[in-house]
Amino acid sequence: MAPAADREGYWGRTTSTLDWCEENYAVTWYMAEFFVGMGSWCFHMTLKYEMQLLDELPMIYSCCIFVYCMFECFKVKNSVNYHLLFTLVLFSLIVTTVYLKVKEPIFHQVMYGMLVFTLVLRSIYIVTWVYPWLRGLGYTSLGIFLLGFLLWNIDNIFCVSLRNFRKKVPPVIGVSTQFHAWWHLLTGLGSYLHILFSVYTRTLYLRWRPKVKFLFGIWPMILFEPLRKHC
Repeated sequence: MAPAADREGYWGRTTSTLDWCEENYAVTWYMAEFFVGMGSWCFHMTLKYEMQLLDELPMIYSCCIFVYCMFECFKVKNSVNYHLLFTLVLFSLIVTTVYLKVKEPIFHQVMYGMLVFTLVLRSIYIVTWVYPWLRGLGYTSLGIFLLGFLLWNIDNIFCVSLRNFRKKVPPVIGVSTQFHAWWHLLTGLGSYLHILFSVYTRTLYLRWRPKVKFLFGIWPMILFEPLRKHC
């Protein structure tokens, strides 16, 4: 994590409880942290507390949706698990309320980590005991996500060294060491692959014959067909 004192720009004084290793307003006066994912663009551009909440709380909500989908993938069509739904909604409300009160980033990170850990356990169960042929997709999504997590920690731990290194090398090389940006890219890709894993698991259970195809030979996507009915 970056030192507290850093340059100010268009958005004025930083009010967020987090400030990452990327130098603030180094690229443009209008954006505090330039190399970020679009999903958290408002937070990294302004480093305002309100925008930080807009970035972090949806991480909890979307992960709860993932958890619900993974635990309901072997249920019949149009069924609703109201107990699980209520539990996840209550969890989201409690996390939101506590986080607004305590404003401690570690609390948010631990809560988010618990949800991700739940997803990992459920995914391992599926690829171990139910659909072992999905190990490639499941473990690839997990591996990419963990690589992003590793780079994020390197960015936090060695922030001062990375900043000094960027000052000594050409900008192109310096950009490649913005590991918080890599965190956004890799976790975004890992999350996308996990969604494919969830969709594949669900449609396979419904006997829709899913298949992984690669758009332009690069980007993975799932195509499926309903089970043919015999006359």
